[in-house]
Amino acid sequence: MPTTIAFLNGVDPWIFSFSFVTVAATIWMGFRSAKTSKTASDFFVAGRSVSVGWNASAISGEYLSAASFMGVAGMVMSSGYDALWYPVCYACGYLFLLLFIAGPLRRFGAYTIPDFAEGRYDSPVFRKIAVCFVLFIGFFYTMPQMKGAGTVLAYIFPGMPYWGGVVLVGVVITLNVALGGMKGITLVQAFQYWIKLFAITVPVFVLMAVFGLYNGHVSANTPAGAPAGLERKALVEKAPKDDKWVAPFGPLTTKAVNAAAAALPAEERPAYLAEHQKPYSLLYTYSLIIALVCGTAGLPHILVRFYTNPDGVAAKRTTMWVMILIGVFYVFPPVFGVIGRNLMPELYTGLAGIKGTDQVVLKLPTLLSEKYGVLGSILSGITCAGAFAAFMSTFSGLLVSMTGALAHDVYGRMLRPGANQAERLVAFKFAAVLIGGVAIALGCFVEPLEINFMVGQAFAIAAASYFPLLFMSVWWRGMTMKGAATGMLSGGLCALVAAALTNFSTLALDKGPMGKVFAGFAPLNAFWAQHPLLRILCEQPAIWTVPLSIGLMVVVSKATAASVPGDIRMKMLVLHAPEDLGLKQEYIQEHQGGTGH
Repeated sequence: MPTTIAFLNGVDPWIFSFSFVTVAATIWMGFRSAKTSKTASDFFVAGRSVSVGWNASAISGEYLSAASFMGVAGMVMSSGYDALWYPVCYACGYLFLLLFIAGPLRRFGAYTIPDFAEGRYDSPVFRKIAVCFVLFIGFFYTMPQMKGAGTVLAYIFPGMPYWGGVVLVGVVITLNVALGGMKGITLVQAFQYWIKLFAITVPVFVLMAVFGLYNGHVSANTPAGAPAGLERKALVEKAPKDDKWVAPFGPLTTKAVNAAAAALPAEERPAYLAEHQKPYSLLYTYSLIIALVCGTAGLPHILVRFYTNPDGVAAKRTTMWVMILIGVFYVFPPVFGVIGRNLMPELYTGLAGIKGTDQVVLKLPTLLSEKYGVLGSILSGITCAGAFAAFMSTFSGLLVSMTGALAHDVYGRMLRPGANQAERLVAFKFAAVLIGGVAIALGCFVEPLEINFMVGQAFAIAAASYFPLLFMSVWWRGMTMKGAATGMLSGGLCALVAAALTNFSTLALDKGPMGKVFAGFAPLNAFWAQHPLLRILCEQPAIWTVPLSIGLMVVVSKATAASVPGDIRMKMLVLHAPEDLGLKQEYIQEHQGGTGH
């Protein structure tokens, strides 16, 4: 492959230019929007004045993270069509939001989900519990975004350490959020959705025009299509010898995994088996579906977006358009994965992340350089710009939701309820810097983990905590505070601990510094190899933590039925009655001296 004109120690100028323009535009729009963010309402809910079109684009931009832009293509390339459960369920989760949660949540008129929790149950204690899960879910979800940042920066700047990209992107987004809050990032996220759509579609069409249409690449990935000429044989020989390349789409067979493990050194076999041998794959798939569909309806940074709509009708219309926008986007990443299986088998020889299939979206367009010179670099630059937009927009939304939890719920409602508007805005800025710093630090630890793997676990925690809380609270008047708190704490914490254990054991296998940091968890890998069912139930815990959470909510609420709020009928009317009846209330209202309700 010919080398392109480069500068800055081997940096491709086209890739650098497109990425730089994306970052510069993000910063410029952040500063520009920050000038219009003056009140607490602007920072927390964008003044409740965002139109349906802008909000749908912004939510889509916020939702389509590094997992969607890079991870889906990488997983389709490595695991085949089974990986399509990810984009399908990412999109289907919004159907739950549309039908059951979006409208009622906006009619209640809070700033954050902890606001809703306290207002629904008249319990300041419940607010404290709900705040914890905003942070749990948020930090779990920021880690794959930071992984995407480190991955892309290391690709753009050869030789740049992974942590350098994490720090650089983290600082830029933290600055944007601290300056403008929700109103400041709304325009940025809407703009970034359209960047991502452009960056994922144009290269796909060009690649198919040059290297053949999608159907041809699918047929070439079957055993019947494998021996198609010397060129194809040479490609196959570059692939791993574990049937992953020549087998039909789908997970590796147990036989293939055992054969591959037998060829490894004895000390590496337990880890390999723990990672690849999943005889309970159907169970894992069901658990993943539950996590992604229900988790979408429990993500704090998505839910808080509905408070920016003027009313419940606008919130439901926004959700419908979001389903359309993200559905269009998800048509294209799997195509990258399928073409990558044929044209870039060398990606299989690396580890996860920048050395593996997660980089297929970034690197596949460079193959065009062989025939068309600089065109490959231009298209690769476009995909890098899309990747930047992906993790920057999602990290922005996560940072706003977590900052809102600290500044509004902890500072403004617990520590200093009488704080005036100016003091709350200062608290927001300080909280943004604090949360951003913690997220950057956590992101430096997760380089060995796969992006979509981490995202699936964040969704599992949301599915076991916030989804049952919102769904049951909105639709069952018999829910009590004790029932809601018991279910959310039990299900959410079980999912959190289970996911953390599998991540720690995986990090213990790293050959670099992370392996030393988490060396104490290395014995877990031998345990997982002997107990694959337990590994699956911990790796993706939604299949048992979601029923546990809902079941405890029902049982405990029945046992404490006497503590149902006395004004529950009026609250249910506010949640469900059409706005035309005039029953909608704003739970959080701005006052001169602070907030009230």
